[in-house]
Amino acid sequence: MLVLGLETSCDETGVALYDSELGLLGDALFSQIDLHRAYGGVVPELASRDHVKRMLPLIREVLAQAERAPADIDAIAYTAGPGLVGALLVGAACAQALAFAWDVPALGVHHMEGHLLAPMLEKQPPQFPFVALLVSGGHTQLVRVDGIGQYELLGETLDDAAGEAFDKTAKMMGLNYPGGPEIAKLAELGTAGRFTFPRPMTDRPGLAFSFSGLKTSALNTWQQCQSAGDDGEQTRCDIALAFQQAVVETLTIKCKRALKQTHLKRLVIAGGVSANRALRQSLEKMLGEINGNVFYARPQFCTDNGAMIAYAGCQRLMAGQRNDLAINVQARWPMEQLTVPTVV
Repeated sequence: MLVLGLETSCDETGVALYDSELGLLGDALFSQIDLHRAYGGVVPELASRDHVKRMLPLIREVLAQAERAPADIDAIAYTAGPGLVGALLVGAACAQALAFAWDVPALGVHHMEGHLLAPMLEKQPPQFPFVALLVSGGHTQLVRVDGIGQYELLGETLDDAAGEAFDKTAKMMGLNYPGGPEIAKLAELGTAGRFTFPRPMTDRPGLAFSFSGLKTSALNTWQQCQSAGDDGEQTRCDIALAFQQAVVETLTIKCKRALKQTHLKRLVIAGGVSANRALRQSLEKMLGEINGNVFYARPQFCTDNGAMIAYAGCQRLMAGQRNDLAINVQARWPMEQLTVPTVV
């Protein structure tokens, strides 16, 4: 089955072609970072308008890459949520229009299921069951995964997601949007031990996260440095390093707990923050200590992309799952509501 995947949940327009037998045939992505940078964050209306502009040219580009024609496509998968409603509507409307015109089925895909399954695109994909750490701008969750559609939420953030905390901490220090890569870049030049921030909720049992207090600690430290006239580049680097260390150690501690609780030794990390090298190194070290394995997608498939949507949609479409031509999207969509695809 050849599936066209469309991703428009936030500020990246992603298109890909996935073949159930041959794998990924084509992939293209347009990031709106430069468009939103002037505002310090995503402007939903601008995001929606830019998706409209980019979608069809990207589809043509991917078809040319894969040397395929519209007549070759068997189905279309698109992101139906969660995400920005206006942005989601662009992808959904385009997918349903093309499905009608080409007389092929279409299916709305859960954005986080796409992220969770993105490591399946690699040469050595994880085997079920495993624990997944989903870390992005809007989500920080630990999920037990027994199969496609078989998800048990183990723990999630009570306030800011890890990615949000990165972005907000970067913004308060005057760094560019998005903040995660900026913090990571400065952290490489930081002085270890100059600042120490709390590892939130690691001193109590459970798998819940909370990054709001950590963000406040970083803000207070930065303001104190500013008041003392010590707000130069090296101080930014030192705060960035201390902040990143706190986030990484917190995530690592919680992942270790989740693996112990589930008696599993396979961990998948997915979402934009999973591209952070310090996080990957910390989790690899922790899994090595317990004779386990960690899996993640290549960096280009950690952020929002069409390939993960094409793959996730293909698995469900091959099981006979379909949507009608109604255009339905969801800004919020708990993963626990997803069903197990039944092969027909």
